[in-house]
Formats: sequence, C-alpha cells, structure tokens
Amino acid sequence: MNKLVLAIVIIGAINWGLIGLFGLDLVAWIFGGQLSLASRIIYTLVGLAGLWAFSFFPRVEPEPSARPHAH
Repeated sequence: MNKLVLAIVIIGAINWGLIGLFGLDLVAWIFGGQLSLASRIIYTLVGLAGLWAFSFFPRVEPEPSARPHAH
C-alpha cells in the first residue's frame, strides 16, 4: 500500500510541477477538465495519498547531526 501511495503522491507532484511551469493540468487534460468525475477522483486520490504519506515521517531516519568531531 505504501508504494501505491508513494506513486500517487509522485503523480500529483508531477502534475503540480506541470501546472507551475507550463500552466498544464495534465489530469484535467487527459480526463476532460477539472470538474469531470474522473479528474475529481484522481485529485481526491492524490489528496488522500498525501494524507497517508504523513505516516512515513516516523519511519524516516534522522540525518546525522553536523557536530564537530573531537580531536
């Protein structure tokens, strides 16, 4: 399930990147407009996947701190 969620979040991010760079909403273009049922389902799935992705944070390993080494 987590891989599916990650794939959906990536699709959403690519779509937002296209909107920002070129003004092209690929989901709306493919599925017949932003208000079409198919587009609204895709947007809803992307939103739900984004919420699910919050559960990934506890599993992310913290980066090592940048403290100076003692010599």
